[in-house]
Amino acid sequence: MSEDKIEVNNGLNFDSSNLLLFVVRWKKPLIILSVAAAVLSGIFSGPTFVPPKFESTVIMFPTSTASISKSLLAKNNASKEDLLSFGEEEQAEQLIQILNSDEIRTRIKNKYDLMTHYKIDTTDQYKQTKLFKEYESNITYKRTEFQSVRIDVLDTDRFLAADIANDIAALVDSVKNRMQKERAFKAMAIAAAEYEEMKDYVKGLEDSLNTMREMGVNDYESMSERFNEYYAKAILEGNTRAATQLGEQLKILSKYGGAYVSIRDMLEHEKEQLSHLRAKYQEARVDAEQTLPHKFIVNNAFPAEKKSYPIRWLIVLVSTISTFILALLVIIGYENFTKVNEQ
Repeated sequence: MSEDKIEVNNGLNFDSSNLLLFVVRWKKPLIILSVAAAVLSGIFSGPTFVPPKFESTVIMFPTSTASISKSLLAKNNASKEDLLSFGEEEQAEQLIQILNSDEIRTRIKNKYDLMTHYKIDTTDQYKQTKLFKEYESNITYKRTEFQSVRIDVLDTDRFLAADIANDIAALVDSVKNRMQKERAFKAMAIAAAEYEEMKDYVKGLEDSLNTMREMGVNDYESMSERFNEYYAKAILEGNTRAATQLGEQLKILSKYGGAYVSIRDMLEHEKEQLSHLRAKYQEARVDAEQTLPHKFIVNNAFPAEKKSYPIRWLIVLVSTISTFILALLVIIGYENFTKVNEQ
C-alpha cells in the first residue's frame, strides 16, 4: 500500500477505500439503524405527534410619510413625496416596528384568545413568556428584497391563520393613526389657540379703527391734503365759518391721524398673519381629523390548501442521514477503542 494511504490497523483515520470497506463490513447494523430512524422519524413527525400547521401570508408595501395637509392643502410644497408613492426602506423598517408592537400583539391575543388556543396553562408563572415565544414562532414579519413587508402566520387552523394575518395587516393603520393623532391633535390645539388669539387682536384693531372713523378720520392722507387745501382757500376767500369748521377737522386729524395710520398699517399686517395662521390651523385640523391607509396591500391572506409544517420528507431524510453518520462514528470509535486495548 502507498505511503499516502493510512491503514485501518494503525490509527483512527481511513482513506476512501478503507472507509467503503468498513461500511460494507458493518452494513447490516448501519442499514437497520438507518431504516429504524427513517421509520421512527416518519411516525413521530406524523399528525398524531406533531399537529400540521398551515401558513397564510399577507404582502404589503408601506406608503410614503407625506402628510395629508402638506400634499393637499399646502401651496408651496417643496416635498417630492406624494400620497400615492410607495415608501422606501426606512418606511418598511418603521412598518415592521409597528407590526412588532405590544399593541398589535395584545389585540390579536385578546381577539383570538391565543392563551387558550396555544394551550398555555393560565396558572403558569411564566404564561406570558410562553405565549410570547409561541406567538413569535408562529407569526413572523420580514422585509423582502423589493422593499415590501411580508406577514407570515402559521397555525393548526388554516382559516384562523388567514384571519390573523389579515387582521394584523388591518391593525397597522389603527396603530399608526393612533400614534400620529396624539401629536396631530396637540398641534391642532396649539394652532387653534394662536388663531383665536390673533383673531381677537385683529378685532380689537378693527374696533379702534372704527372708533376713529366715527370721529371723522377715514383716510388720513387724502383727508389731510384736501382739508388743508380747503382751509387755505377759505382763509384766502375770507370765509371765516368754513375756515373754523375746517380748522376743527384739521385738529381732529392732527390728534388722531398718526394713531389711525399706525393702526391701519398694523391691521393690514396682522390680517396677513391671521390668514397664515388660519391656513396652518386648517392643515393641522386635516391631519388630526382625517385618515388615510398607511400601506398598499399586494396580497391578502387566504386559507392554505396544504400544510406547511412539518415537512415530513425533510425530517425523515435528515434523521436517517444523521443516524447513519452517528452510528458510523460510534462503530469507528468502538473498533479503535477495542484495538487500542488489544495492543
